[in-house]
Amino acid sequence: MAAEIEFAAVPIKVTVNGVKHEAVVEPRTLLVYFLREHLNLTGAHVGCDTSQCGACTIQLNGRAVKSCTILAVQANEAEITTVEGLAREGVLHPVQEGFREKHGLQCGYCTPGMIMTAVSLLETNPNPTEEEIRHGLEGNLCRCTGYINIVESIRWAAEKMGGKNVSR
Repeated sequence: MAAEIEFAAVPIKVTVNGVKHEAVVEPRTLLVYFLREHLNLTGAHVGCDTSQCGACTIQLNGRAVKSCTILAVQANEAEITTVEGLAREGVLHPVQEGFREKHGLQCGYCTPGMIMTAVSLLETNPNPTEEEIRHGLEGNLCRCTGYINIVESIRWAAEKMGGKNVSR
């Protein structure tokens, strides 16, 4: 019978969606599981277990990252934004609104990751072309759509934002 390996718990401090959190985690805990299981923020999904689908995308210190590729301890002292933190005072972020208005989802499983990737894209390129949007989404997979409405949702948001960064 194989011996069970014990891991020493590690304290971490993170700010998630503007709220400071302190926790003790096992060193092997992935950030996506910390967000889902410790903080009950279930918007980031685990879709592939290989970091290829993008369903777990969040912002870590202002950069879109796949939270299934990062350990929670690596996020110590970080600023994290999840899809739950995009809306302000009950008002959807323009990208969230775009996905609703332009029907950019079907089953919705990939949608939080698509939205978080799109927010980062529009922060760096406020007026992307269709080709730039499609290139920006290359790390995110949708198994339901042909991406047409997803691209239209992001274009709609870019127009609504008028080239301005509204995330922060």
